[in-house]
Amino acid sequence: MQLSPQQLVLYETARALVESPTLEEAAPRMVAAVCQAFGWQCGAIWQANRARKVMRCVGTWHTPGLPIEDFTAATRASVFERGVGLPGRVWSSREPAWIPDVTADENFPRAVVAERVGLHAAFALPIMQGRRVQGVMEFFSQQILQPSPDFLNTMTTICNQIAIYIERLWASEDFDRFFTLSLDLFCVVTFEGYFLRLNPAWETVLGFSSDELRSAPFVEFIHPDDRDASMQELSKATTGEHVINFENRYRTKNGSYKWLQWFATPFIVQGLVYAAGRDVTERKAAEEALRRNAQELEVARRRAEAATIAKGEFLANMSHEIRTPMNAIIGMSDLALQTKLTMQQREYIQTARESAEALMTIINDILDVSKIEARRLTLERVPFVVRDTIEDSVKLFAPRADEKGLELSCRIAPDVPAAVIGDPGRLRQVLLNLVSNAVKFTHAGEVGVEVLVSAHLKDEVMLKCTVRDTGIGIAEDKRWEIFGAFVQADATTTRKYGGTGLGLTISSQLVEMMGGRLWLESEPGKGSRFHFVARFDLFKGETVPAPAFDLRSLRVLVVDDNATNRAILTEILDSWQMSAAAADSARTALAMLHQAAERGQPFQLVLTDAAMPEVDGFSLAERIATVYRGSPPKMILLTSGGAPALRGRRVKLFAAMLVKPVKQSDLLDAIVTAFATTASSRRARAKEPPRQTRDARTGLRVLVAEDNATNQKLVSAMLDQQGHTATVVGNGTLAVQRAAQEPFDVILMDVQMPEMSGIEATAAIRKQEEGTGRHLPIVALTARAMAGDREQCLAAGMDAYVAKPVRAAELFSAIDAAIAGTPRSQRPALSPETPVSSVNVSVLLSGFGGRSDLVAEVIDVFLADAPVMLTRLRHAGAGADAGELAAAAHAIKGSAGLFSQGEAYERARALEIRARSGDASNAAAACDEIDASLSRLVSELRTLRNTLQRP
Repeated sequence: MQLSPQQLVLYETARALVESPTLEEAAPRMVAAVCQAFGWQCGAIWQANRARKVMRCVGTWHTPGLPIEDFTAATRASVFERGVGLPGRVWSSREPAWIPDVTADENFPRAVVAERVGLHAAFALPIMQGRRVQGVMEFFSQQILQPSPDFLNTMTTICNQIAIYIERLWASEDFDRFFTLSLDLFCVVTFEGYFLRLNPAWETVLGFSSDELRSAPFVEFIHPDDRDASMQELSKATTGEHVINFENRYRTKNGSYKWLQWFATPFIVQGLVYAAGRDVTERKAAEEALRRNAQELEVARRRAEAATIAKGEFLANMSHEIRTPMNAIIGMSDLALQTKLTMQQREYIQTARESAEALMTIINDILDVSKIEARRLTLERVPFVVRDTIEDSVKLFAPRADEKGLELSCRIAPDVPAAVIGDPGRLRQVLLNLVSNAVKFTHAGEVGVEVLVSAHLKDEVMLKCTVRDTGIGIAEDKRWEIFGAFVQADATTTRKYGGTGLGLTISSQLVEMMGGRLWLESEPGKGSRFHFVARFDLFKGETVPAPAFDLRSLRVLVVDDNATNRAILTEILDSWQMSAAAADSARTALAMLHQAAERGQPFQLVLTDAAMPEVDGFSLAERIATVYRGSPPKMILLTSGGAPALRGRRVKLFAAMLVKPVKQSDLLDAIVTAFATTASSRRARAKEPPRQTRDARTGLRVLVAEDNATNQKLVSAMLDQQGHTATVVGNGTLAVQRAAQEPFDVILMDVQMPEMSGIEATAAIRKQEEGTGRHLPIVALTARAMAGDREQCLAAGMDAYVAKPVRAAELFSAIDAAIAGTPRSQRPALSPETPVSSVNVSVLLSGFGGRSDLVAEVIDVFLADAPVMLTRLRHAGAGADAGELAAAAHAIKGSAGLFSQGEAYERARALEIRARSGDASNAAAACDEIDASLSRLVSELRTLRNTLQRP
């Protein structure tokens, strides 16, 4: 059968593509077939490079004997960009192009050569795969030759074949390059276990040539221990499963083994597996080293944990050994200070006690640092009143600041929440350290504390506290050193001021535990500012006592020469919606009082500082009393800890005296008391006879389980002094026996004793009580001070916990709490025979700077006010006025708390909380209990007043 020209061309081009390994070899044959079939004299094929930036000629052909070699040579040497020349024009348009005469075409760079060899007509069409132009075919003729439709159709088919060929060629080239250049090991394996094809990486990794590897089954190159697993993986592949992340070892030519990681896919039709392996020898070695390191780290961790436990036990034992003698020193000093002593004897014993307390502070600091390092220190999460915690902490330094002539102030912003949930003890510890340092390193000027809200979240608040001073300051290169343990700014600081250098270390770490940070700003010679932020949860309950009556109309004048104090007091009064004004001197205050009186809006209350230049607060009060003899404003004196006490007629000038820095709650109590006291109650102050003590707790029968002879003597002396009967045993076994044989009201149980510990003894006693309905209160006495000790004691069945050295107030408070937690039928009976003291004289004196004369003056004021406060309380109770009842109970609580936080304080506090919630039921009974407790306190204070040295 005779083929048509079109069929012949298609056949020849297809044959050329099949027989040629590259486009360069096939191009001349295909161009020749087209030219000979359709009468063109010259042609070329162009191919775009893979980056699609330029086109190059890959093959040409021209009619033999035709002198156009110059043109074909110029074609092979040309490179065209998109849009340039005939190939670039077709590339850009993706459409065929016909030029009747290339010599006259402006976009034909080869026109000069074409004219020289006599070429005129030209035709070109794109070689396309989809929308991509992969190349161009072009043809030339010396005559004006226009392409026919048959020619166009045939050439379109040919271009499509070439495009497919180019695409396959590129794919094959890409695969070969990947196969050849890859660092991974590629192979094709038969189901029988022989290699068919291997890439060069095999020889690189294993050292065997491709022929050597194909000469034997691949399993012979596998480590003997891995052969079974490898053949199982091949077996899975023959069923169509993929091999994923399989690892085995291959032998190298030098006899060593390499770990290879495999991924493989089977081609079941041909019985082949296509696999890729990766040399993971180094990774396996690293994993093995990591595993060994992990084992070593685990061993080290266990050793560290054991060391931490040992360290904790050592700290606990050291705490026990140190606190036991300290317990005797401090306890016996307390007992001695409560006896009749000369001033010199009292001074000696007080000095010894203060030195012991200082030593205990150092011991506690060292223990805190050790507990933090051992991660055995935990924070409490209890509700507490922010103002009370901060103001009480700052107020402790009022006597020391006054001795140095420093102004001490404390400002708490109005938007600070009244109460939060956190650890008040640790917050107080941080504040005490910072304020103590500020007072210690400041010789003139002032020390101030400011608390603000740093961030307010839904259920949390970040409080920012700043402690500033005008002291010696800290050099910039020393600022961060002082946060290290046992470090101060320089050695001379330690010699001059003392201290261990632990305070800031502990404070910084405590603040971090509270979710915040501690930092400072300082300038040598000008002072420092220590800032810290801490995170607390918000407390939702009501905590701030409301005034018993409306104070919003009260006009108050604040007189103080210190601008900081004026600003703080004015801000507090403004937060209560009072109308407050401030004066910086007595002269200015008198002028403002006069102007206000002329306007018909006189001041009703004057808050005046005691120590002011020119005219002090006492003289100002006398002038006010003289000028406004008919209706003078009420006056409250603000004094530093060491200011002169009120004597003689000066007492009558002031409604109250408050020690700076003034607590907001104390100021509110003083104002409420001053304006709520009726005339009749004032008259009753002098007439009401002192109430007789009644319902005092009888002496308790106390079993003391303590192995240390000194502690036995100390605790027995404390109990005896309070009228209790002590029975002493030396170990836990005896304690269990005596508790079963004799009736006791409470047991004081040392935790660490020979034969049987306090924990074991408590468990035995609780076992004896099972099924009897009895519960004997047990108070733990321990010199251990590590985290978890308290919880361990309570979990063992103890009712309260007292850490050594034992303070009398803490001991008897714990005894009261333990007994209060037992059923009423098991509590010891009450009778008026032997009252129990609730006033710790040494602590009381320490709180007033050791000045017994000042304590005596304050007791006198309390003894005069007590009947008035009781009368007010009973009137409120009789009228079932919950608001007035809460205010009256609050006033008693505040006044009694100056001396003791014992029974009177606790009963008044309980009534206040109940009344705040609107519950005025059983008010008469509660008033009777407070009356009895306050009467006992009054009796104690009268006795104490008679023993104090008068000025």
